[in-house]
This record gives sequence, structure tokens and C-alpha cells, in this order.
Amino acid sequence: MAEHDMFAAVNALLAQSAGSDLPPPAERARLRRAAGVTQEQVAAALGLKRRETVAAYEADPDKGGYDPVPPRRTAYAKLLEGWAELYPAPDGAPSGAPSGARPASASAASAAPARRPAKRRSAAQGPRRPARKTTPASAAEGRFADGPLVVVDGEGAAYGNAYGVGGQVWECPATDVVSLVEWTLGETALGGARLHRHGTDADPLVVLTASGAQRLGLPDRVPDVPSADGGPRLPRLPDDHPVLRALEKAGWRLTRRGFGPWARIYRPVEGGRRRCVQLAVLPWGALEERAWGPAAGLPAPELARTLGAYAARVLTPRGSSAVCGLELMTALRPPTQAVWSQEEQRYVSGPVAGSLTRAVDPAPPEAPRTHPLAAGRPDGPGHAVDEEAYDWARDPQTLTDEECALPWAVGLDVNAAFLAASNRLTVGLGEPEHVARPRFDKRTPGCWLVDLSGVEIDPRLPSPFTPDGTRPAGPAWYETPTVAYAAELGAQVKPLEAWIYRESGGYLDPWYQRLSAAYLTTMERLGVPRGMDPAAYLAAMERHKETDPAEAAVLSAIKATVKGGVGKLAEGPRGRGWRPGQPWPALERPTWRPHIRYTLISTARMWMHRRMRRMAECGLFPLGVLSDCVVYPSAGPSPLDLLPRAADGSPAKGVFPLGPAPGQVKHEGSRPFLWAAEMLDLGDNPARYIKGGDAVAEGE
Repeated sequence: MAEHDMFAAVNALLAQSAGSDLPPPAERARLRRAAGVTQEQVAAALGLKRRETVAAYEADPDKGGYDPVPPRRTAYAKLLEGWAELYPAPDGAPSGAPSGARPASASAASAAPARRPAKRRSAAQGPRRPARKTTPASAAEGRFADGPLVVVDGEGAAYGNAYGVGGQVWECPATDVVSLVEWTLGETALGGARLHRHGTDADPLVVLTASGAQRLGLPDRVPDVPSADGGPRLPRLPDDHPVLRALEKAGWRLTRRGFGPWARIYRPVEGGRRRCVQLAVLPWGALEERAWGPAAGLPAPELARTLGAYAARVLTPRGSSAVCGLELMTALRPPTQAVWSQEEQRYVSGPVAGSLTRAVDPAPPEAPRTHPLAAGRPDGPGHAVDEEAYDWARDPQTLTDEECALPWAVGLDVNAAFLAASNRLTVGLGEPEHVARPRFDKRTPGCWLVDLSGVEIDPRLPSPFTPDGTRPAGPAWYETPTVAYAAELGAQVKPLEAWIYRESGGYLDPWYQRLSAAYLTTMERLGVPRGMDPAAYLAAMERHKETDPAEAAVLSAIKATVKGGVGKLAEGPRGRGWRPGQPWPALERPTWRPHIRYTLISTARMWMHRRMRRMAECGLFPLGVLSDCVVYPSAGPSPLDLLPRAADGSPAKGVFPLGPAPGQVKHEGSRPFLWAAEMLDLGDNPARYIKGGDAVAEGE
């Protein structure tokens, strides 16, 4: 067991046992009054939003009173115990007998014995230690002591159960959505600290299982309803549903997306106070199977652990994996900050350096075909950027007798190829600027109209300049990484024109760092750490998904977060309401940047070609490439039979590197060479099917 898991388990046990001997409500009130402390002060110390909650702690159960739940119960018990030492009950007064209400997690434990009368601290014991100064980090930990989320089911007889990420279990008394939101904000310390000092804290997430949703009066399924912002039809409750009317009556609001699988319920910010809860409704498909695998069917405690691991390593889930990928970019690079205006004598919103701060129009060649800027634009490489991932199959006429004599075709797959491409990648941040007859500069992001048709490439390799690997026929628009690679190959690069970004930076650097660390941590939990012997690494990869289903779900979600986030950078129109030539809601986002997506894909494709070129220098040529998967003829079924080695037995420099890190490769699959040759004869790409199924249909 990892050290932090061990301490999390210990803390969960302490939360279960400690504080189960709270004194009766009347004694709690006496101790507070004896200490000269108000209910407001207790509420502030416990991180509560309302004084009324403390009043409920001090009220009899038959008058609406109740006890706090762990870990707030533990903190409250410690506070009362400290006061009891200083202000013991007078002779004949009721002692601190335990109260009746107990959290669900402690219901199986035996009743705690009554505490012995507390002793007053004597002068000989010395002065009390002054309270430790609270730092911003520790304050955040206190505000979010219960973790980022809970999974609520309806299995309890009187109450539903809420399962936390550290093994905590609470009785959730909510019987409708309004009471659930108020319980979450008033009785728990759920949420997550911001990832950037100018960002915002993560709202508490409540995940509802099928039984939890049923207890709250939500239907088993919801119809597709047109979005209020003109976007696609989404599964959501109709506007006249009783749940929505109850929320409105209680003063709660919903975002424009309404009450769907991911519902955000909030009240307007008042006095700098944010009150918002995110709901994820599992029976409505909140966790898409393509990203999370079978996670939605895990038992509630296990699902809480799974989502908690994702929240700790990536961010608290707040939508589909694609939404999370884009939201992570904004969380790490918030667009605005509060700056002091000398003129207005108040704080105003100002941009954050290095962030995407406003929505901008793309360069005309970078505008997707559906964009208003592309209306009337001719099709073809001389008019629009075509930087997409590889889908290339080799001409079977170029196969040699030596290759046909090899018995196997072996597929290699690059781990998180787009994530690796984002590392230290310079992209445009502001508006594009048109330049005629520019001088190419590989340090300047942008797209360039240049003729690369004269660059000679071995016919057994795909061209690096087109997604289908064919040789370009004349001038075409390329992103900076593609043109820089052409110069690396010796081409005389003379652009005819360009759209360049004067304002640029490594916008994706923190995104890469966080997701890369999350990816490596999860792989290690699955028994695949860095630095393994190649044979041991390949063996571990054969069984890593069976090691821990929860961690395997986290790994799948991280991969989907990367891929989906990149796709969101150029999200197209969806739904039946859109008409050609019209804008769509995604264009209003500062993060709608097709340029960044094109630059990422260009970088990943050049990386693939550079490795294939080095393999070719070792006498090895691919049979097909699909995005980040490449297939080679091989003497044996293992990548170890394929990858060339130096004289000392170490891997040859510059070839595909085996390993678990982003940018390293794993074994994708092996088939008989005759199978691959038949695929080529039929005009199919063996890289698409080397794993066994159709990689495109399966979302690879």
C-alpha cells in the first residue's frame, strides 16, 4: 500500500471512531456559552456556511436537531472536549454522555463508553500552545476536508448513503434535489482547491447512482431536448419538470445546459461567496463508457475511489472527458485576474499573461469548412490547412522478398502521442497576422503557404506532409512544425505567404505536466513503473488492465481527457439547429483555437515520421500507420524481435522507444505477415486492425 493511501485509510478509521461520544445537545450549548463563543464563531471554525447548522447541533433531535458527520464531527468533538477540560459540568449536572445520532460509517461499531469527567488544566502544565497560523493551503484543506466528491445511492432504509473518496460514509438525509444541494453545501466540506492562484475552486461533485437518483425523484432516463443556447439536443429534464420548478422556487438556478447528465446548480455570487454543486447522474450516461469503461457499474465506494483518484491527479470531473480536457486547460491557465485600476479606484478584470484571454477569429486557412470565414472558400491544400493524423497504407508493390519472408507483422503504439506533442510546444495566443512573402522562422507559430512537392521521400515511407502519406502536388498550407521538419530534411523553404502569431507561448505546458504526471502515476499503480527492463515492461503491459479495475478506469479516462481536450480546441457545430455559414456557441470560447489543434497534430505526425526515418536507416520500413500506431514486418511476434539495437545491446538511438511514458511505445498487437499483406492487397490499412478490432470504430 502506498504511503498516502495508508494515511488516507487511517484518517478514515479515525473519522469513523473519533467523535462518536459527543455530549448531549444541551451540554454542547452550555460549553459554548461558558467559553463565551457565539454560534457564528463555531460555524466559522468548522467551515460551515450557516449559524443555523450549529444551532441544530445544540438542539434536541425531536426539535429538528442532528449531529455533524465525519470529519466535521471529529473536529466538533475535539472542540467540545477542550472546553470540557476548562469548564467542567457542575456537580449533579449531566455529564458528557454520548448523543444518539451516529454516522452510517460508525453504525457497526459498539457504543463508545461515556467519557470520564474532564480535568481542568493546571498551571503546572504550562501555558497552552498558541494556535498555528493558517496558511492558504491549510485553509483550503480545511474547507475541503471531506474531499472533492461523494457518490450517493439510495440503499439505506431511512437515508441514502454518501460515499467519500477516503472511505468515509455518511447518512444522506436528502429526499429531493433541493435538500441534497443544501445538505452538500451546509453539512459537508466537499470541494477542491484551485489549480492556479487566479482560478476558482472546484465545486463539490455529487454523483448519483440509479438508486440515488430514484430516491430524489429523478426519472430513470431523460429525453433529448434542444439546448437553450442553440446547441445540440441534449438529454435533460424538460423545463416544466417538477424538479426544476422546486429548484426555482428555492432560489436555485441551472446553467444554460439545463438539468442533464452533468447538472450545475448554483446561486449567484453574493459577497464573494460562491454556492454551487455539480451533479453527475449515472443512469443518464454521465460517465461515457468509451472514456471510463465499466466504471459507472462499480459499487459506490469503489466508484468514489476511482473518481477521487481522477480528481486528485487531473481535476474534479465536471462533464464528459472532452469537457474535462478543455476545463483543465482553463483551470491551469485562467484567462483573467483581478487587477487594481488606479483610474476607477477598484479591482477590475485583467488578462493573465500566457493564457487565452479572448475569443479570436482563426486565420482563414485554419478556419474549418463549417466556419463563416470559410464560406465560399475553394477546397484543396492551396486554400486550407490539412494537418491531420496519419492514415497511410504502403503500396504492396514496394514490398521486398526479404520482407515477405518474415513471418510476423508487429504493431507499435505511441503512448498519449498528442500529450507528448504538447510538451514545450509554442502556440499562438493572440490574433493571426497576414504576411506576404515572409521569411520562415521555426520559432514563430502560424501557417505557411509553401511548395514542398520537391522533397524526396523513400516510396516505402509515407510523406510527412499529408495525412494520407501521398506526395503533395504543389503549394499547400502547413503549420510551423511541418515546415520546420521540411527544412530539417534539406528543403529550400520559401513561403509565398503566411498567417503568423506575434503573441505566442507555451500555453499547454502546465496541461502537459499535470496530465503526464497523472498518466505515469496511474501506470505505476497498475504495476508499470518507469525504468523497467523491456521484457518485464511488455509482460506487465499484457496484464496491467486486470491489476486494478478502478485504476484501469482512471487510465482510460486520462487518455480520453487528452484526446477529447484536443478535439474541443476546434469543436464543430452540433445539432439540427445549426445552418451552414452561421456561427455556433463554441466559437465564443477563448479556447476555441483550431490553430493549436493543428499545431499539436503536426508535431505528433513529424515525431512519427522522424522515428520511421530512423528505423528506415536501420533497414526497417512500415506497412501502415494510423495516427499513433505503426505496423512493421518482423522476424518474431514481440517488439523485441523488431526494434533494432546498438552493438552493445542497448536500443538504437532515434528509433521508437519502449516504455510507459507519454511519447514512448507499447505493443499494440501482432498478426501473421500474410494477413498484413492481404490487407494491403485489399487497399486496407493493417494498422487499423492489428489490435484485433477496428481501431477507428473503437475510438482509438
